[in-house]
Amino acid sequence: MTDSDAVEAFLEQADSTYEEYEQGYADADATLRRLKKHIEELRNATRE
Repeated sequence: MTDSDAVEAFLEQADSTYEEYEQGYADADATLRRLKKHIEELRNATRE
């Protein structure tokens, strides 16, 4: 996966996470946990 692909995947996941929060499907704590996971995945993908 290229860095560009990793960033694109992160942005899609982050957007999805935020939309779920905005629609009331997730609380703030759950949203932050998911965003943290996506950030870690992005870091790992760009280190490879």
